[in-house]
Amino acid sequence: MAETWATVDDVLTYTKITVTDEDLAAAQAQIDVRTSRVYADKAMISDRDQYWLKLAVAYQAAWLVAQPDAFQRLEMTEAGGATNRSMYTETAIVLAPDARWALKRVSWLKSRSLHVRAADEYGRFGRDDNSLWGHYEPL
Repeated sequence: MAETWATVDDVLTYTKITVTDEDLAAAQAQIDVRTSRVYADKAMISDRDQYWLKLAVAYQAAWLVAQPDAFQRLEMTEAGGATNRSMYTETAIVLAPDARWALKRVSWLKSRSLHVRAADEYGRFGRDDNSLWGHYEPL
């Protein structure tokens, strides 16, 4: 049995779905691919991140049970006619919805972008033209 972030008992606890060790290994592999981390790196991963990875694997394992063709699907970006059009996100067909949410909380997968304020965002360094920039008061 492969070492995984979650156990069969974790899957049952969090999802009320019974899975096999093989289901869990398949889910673990899918999460490993998306996180670029493997269980062998456990010592380098914070407890908080390990918790989110456990949830992601548990949700993915439960979801895979209901997806018998998960490893044989074609990638689809559109389906149907003009009135019946389906578009999916990149991971909609391969990740369980709750697993996707759990992975968004893993520290190294979060967005690292910062909001940089424009010089005139708060009127401190803006133009004197109140009609365009609102009320301006020098500091």
